[in-house]
Amino acid sequence: MSYESAKAQFADWGVDTDAAIKALKDIPISIHCWQGDDVVGFENQTGTSGGGIQATGNHPGRARNPDELRADLEFAYAKIPGSHRLNLHAMYMDTDDTPDRDEIEYRHFAPWVDWARGTGIGLDFNPTFFAHKKADDNLTLAHPDKGIRDFWIEHGKRTRDIAAQMGAALGSPCINNIWVPDGFKDLPIDRMAARARLEASLDTMLAEAKSDMLDAVESKLFGIGVEACTVGSHEFYMGYAIRNKTLLCLDMGHFHPTENIADKLSAVALSLDELLLHVSRPMRWDSDHVIMLNDDILAMAHELVSGDLLGKTHIGLDFFDATISRTAAWVIGTRNMQKALLQALLKPWDRLRAAEDALDFTSRFVVTEELKDLPYGAVWSEFCARNGAPTGTELITELDAYQATVAGR
Repeated sequence: MSYESAKAQFADWGVDTDAAIKALKDIPISIHCWQGDDVVGFENQTGTSGGGIQATGNHPGRARNPDELRADLEFAYAKIPGSHRLNLHAMYMDTDDTPDRDEIEYRHFAPWVDWARGTGIGLDFNPTFFAHKKADDNLTLAHPDKGIRDFWIEHGKRTRDIAAQMGAALGSPCINNIWVPDGFKDLPIDRMAARARLEASLDTMLAEAKSDMLDAVESKLFGIGVEACTVGSHEFYMGYAIRNKTLLCLDMGHFHPTENIADKLSAVALSLDELLLHVSRPMRWDSDHVIMLNDDILAMAHELVSGDLLGKTHIGLDFFDATISRTAAWVIGTRNMQKALLQALLKPWDRLRAAEDALDFTSRFVVTEELKDLPYGAVWSEFCARNGAPTGTELITELDAYQATVAGR
């Protein structure tokens, strides 16, 4: 179907497809660096991953150094319509130095900033509280040992400094997202003490006001080795974010599989100025599969648009799959998030809201179902064409050709 024909069909419902295409182009998605190398990083640190983090598979082509990772990212960005961001973890420094986590500085990441500036993207950042010998107890900021807590507090302070400098250098606020693996494998005697230590550590880390960066805190349900208690639970961080005016990060894989994460957006948005999303596909809890265009993603996009939350929600991705081409995972996963947003932008919201406000649930139901037959694919193809991104068999050919060039790594 031609775009003009699709445009006319949507117009019959009062939907302007050109306006939707324009709006989608201006929605940045923060693409996570760790899909490209299976969450290995570029440090010489020893320690277990912690918190249930594990990439499975051994597909050829894993990036082994910053240059390879940046080359893979450049290829991926070229296939993703629009202008986006990169979410970088502290373990991905680019330097010949070997600082410990409490010694990192902006200069250790300066090549990433130079690259981002040249590529025209913004940067987000994350302290790395795992894959280190001082995190092997699955306790960091909540550790009973003050020396270990102080080590991780200093790491967090330094990442905030780095994020602020990144944001200033690129003219775009850098989100510094805090996730820690802290918890207990078996039932703890004193949950309150651990949570009090975590709160005090966070307070110390975040005490100094910073410009050009935004603090975010991220909860988790549980992880391997912390099955009995996660110190930084959803309730803990929701309260902390509201009290301290930070962003709250909702990771789709960090809740019980039966919870509707999309439903949480409007609930917490009433109490928070800004939100952060980490979008993944939790096939079995936090399995972090590559995003499909499934009901969960469509529901998330629906809530973002229907609740007018796009202006206060930062969208990031968080999946890692080593069983398939890593660059293809980035491209398809990100494009599926965009496809979901496009479908949400192509709904006649005034008509749907009017039916709901009138308690006309019959019309709401009928219209919702009829909209499913509209030619969203033709509008997506037009969006890609306007932004120089391939679709269909052309996309498959280009993904396969690039994978062939990196398979020998």
